[in-house]
Amino acid sequence: MKRTRFAVLPLALGLALAAGLAGASDRVDINTADAATIDAAMVNVGRAKAEAIVAYRKEHGAFRSVEQLAEVKGIGLSIIEKNRERVVVGGSAKAAPAKAVAKGK
Repeated sequence: MKRTRFAVLPLALGLALAAGLAGASDRVDINTADAATIDAAMVNVGRAKAEAIVAYRKEHGAFRSVEQLAEVKGIGLSIIEKNRERVVVGGSAKAAPAKAVAKGK
């Protein structure tokens, strides 16, 4: 019986450690991720807020900092703090589309 406990304990510890390490690498790059990925990775961010993040990025260009998420409607400082370890600002998103300029005659 003691032998079984000693065999199970290291296995359980190893699995817990592996799960913790796997979770640490589950970060989302808000400059490249789609709405579904953002929704899955961030706490208190559902599909609508994730789509708002992507729409903001498309309109304004790449995020320069995690704090800039506060400019997205529905994203407040408490959501940013809860997700600080889950979010990275990496690769650049495509530049915001240029606005058409009317040609004068």
